[in-house]
Amino acid sequence: MPHRPTRSKYSTLQQVCNLIPPYLVSKLARKHDVDKKSRTFSPWSHVVALLYAQLVHAFSLNDVCHGLPNHPSKLLCIRTPTPPKRNTLSHANTVRNPKMAEELFWSVLQHLTHNNPRFGGRTFRGFPRRFKRVINVVDSTTIQLVANCIDWAKHRRRKAAAKMHLGLNLQSFLPRFAIVDTARQSDSKRARELCAGFERGEIALFDKA
Repeated sequence: MPHRPTRSKYSTLQQVCNLIPPYLVSKLARKHDVDKKSRTFSPWSHVVALLYAQLVHAFSLNDVCHGLPNHPSKLLCIRTPTPPKRNTLSHANTVRNPKMAEELFWSVLQHLTHNNPRFGGRTFRGFPRRFKRVINVVDSTTIQLVANCIDWAKHRRRKAAAKMHLGLNLQSFLPRFAIVDTARQSDSKRARELCAGFERGEIALFDKA
C-alpha cells in the first residue's frame, strides 16, 4: 500500500521549504542547465518531491507520487509545486544535473548562517568547555543500492553499494563536507581529501577502523 503521510509531515515540509529563498532554485536551475530539461515538472517541484521523500522516509516512487497529491491545499502554500508522475520523477532523477542539489544545500546553509549567526555557532551544550579549537568528526556509512548491476558501486561480491564520507563540526553539529563514491574506498585511503578543507590548528577525529 502507498505511504499515507500525516498532516504534520506536510507542515514540516512547508517549514523546510520556506527556509529556501524563493529565487535560489530557479537561479541554480539556470546555472546547471536543469531548466532546459524541465517541461511540466519544474525544478522547484523536483526539489519539493525530494524533500518530501526524505521527510516521510519514502521507499519507492509510488510513495512519493501517491502521497504528494493527498493534500493539494497544503501544496498551494509551498509555492504551488506540481506532484510528479512515476515516469516523470524517475526521468528527472536520471537526467538532471545532481550538482544543483549539492549547491542548493550549501547555499541554503550559507543563507541561514548569514541571517542567523547562532545557527552555525557553538550551540551544543554538551561540548566540553576546555576545547577551544574546532573539532571535526569524520566517518563514513555504506549506502546499499537496489540496482546491483551498477558497475561503479560494486562492493564485495554480492553487494552493490556507495559510500558516503561525512565531516561534522562537533561544536555546531553541522556538516563540513560529504563525499559519495564507491564503497571500496575507506576513510584512511581518502584521508588527504577528507582533511583538505581543514584550517591549521583544527582537530580531526577518525574512528579506529
